[in-house]
Amino acid sequence: MNNSVVNTGRLLWAGLRALLLLTVVCGVIYPLAVTGVAQAAFHGKANGSEITSQGTVVGSSLIGQTYLTKDGKPDLTWFQPRPSNGLGTNSINTRYKLILSGATNLSGDNKELIKQVKDAKAAVVADNSTATYKVKAADIPADAVTSSASGLDPQISPDYADLQVHRVAERNHLSVAQVHKLVDDHTDGRILGFMGEPGVNVLELNSALRELTAKG
Repeated sequence: MNNSVVNTGRLLWAGLRALLLLTVVCGVIYPLAVTGVAQAAFHGKANGSEITSQGTVVGSSLIGQTYLTKDGKPDLTWFQPRPSNGLGTNSINTRYKLILSGATNLSGDNKELIKQVKDAKAAVVADNSTATYKVKAADIPADAVTSSASGLDPQISPDYADLQVHRVAERNHLSVAQVHKLVDDHTDGRILGFMGEPGVNVLELNSALRELTAKG
């Protein structure tokens, strides 16, 4: 038999064996090993950082949610997240306003952005003022009236959470002290004590609020 044919056959067989071996190692063994380690060492994170409330998965701690009434207005029974002005709307799952993660990319002097901020500030004052607590426009933190770069930020600042405490307490027939404690219990500090800023995960906070009101 022609040596070139034999050599070609050997090369093809060697290539096929390498392909099969790499397919098994990289396509089966390695993914199973990584999945096994992730499930054993980081079970919650590996499964999407799910948050469970009353035995039901209500979302992920990594993705923000909106809390709206049936007519699309903010449901003031709950703590509200940052505004989610971004790239577009999702008509399939309206609990998540954005279909894509991203910011508005509007400049600081853009008339549309200025109007959004002014409207949001007026809404924060109106929504969170109660008979015994009046919100001052000067006390409203920036995250209450602006969206994050992703548009899906799951956290708000402790200042914005505290601003909502009186309204949430009134709507749920709870004491202000009870709701303040919820906020304090769900406030995360800086990473390693010095990186980033303290934050409050809104979904986790509202899940705790749901548990508290259910007990009452």
